[in-house]
Amino acid sequence: MPRKSIPSTTLFAQVRTYFGLEQQELAAYLGISRPYVADIEAGRRSLTSPLLLRLSPLAVLLPAAGPARPAAPQPELAPPGAPAPGPLEARLDYCQHHAAKLRRELKKWAATQAAARRWLAVLPGLLAAPAPAEVLVPPAEAARARQWLLAHQAQAQATLHDAEEAARYHLLRLRLAALETEAAGLQALL
Repeated sequence: MPRKSIPSTTLFAQVRTYFGLEQQELAAYLGISRPYVADIEAGRRSLTSPLLLRLSPLAVLLPAAGPARPAAPQPELAPPGAPAPGPLEARLDYCQHHAAKLRRELKKWAATQAAARRWLAVLPGLLAAPAPAEVLVPPAEAARARQWLLAHQAQAQATLHDAEEAARYHLLRLRLAALETEAAGLQALL
């Protein structure tokens, strides 16, 4: 089983954590290799005076007490000026196109569900109706028609109670809502 790593508490690690730097980034700032930074953080090498001097401009900015914590994120600020309309219009077109496709899919889904409900509403009456006279419809034909109605009833029930189709419906609705929300946001930007 792999051992759980223990976070380093060296000055290098504190600087990296506080400023959100990778070992490679700190190494580039200090003019040393990434493995050298890793060795110092792991305690395999000592921090030399020249390195400490190069690190000190960042080290003095660490909070005075406690372990280093990442700097608090600044509130999100929109860039100044109006955005270029080209990328926004292209994305708006994409959102509107795909939203229209999803609406068509949902319309087909709703039509299938409505047809299944209609069949389930009329099938009990059709199945309960007396068989036509033998002179009008042969018994084999009447039996075949009854079997067809029973099969349609089973199919309609399966259509209405299909968990996979219910999941598909909800996913389509969520995707459509997300695209419509994005399109509204893009229109507000334009």
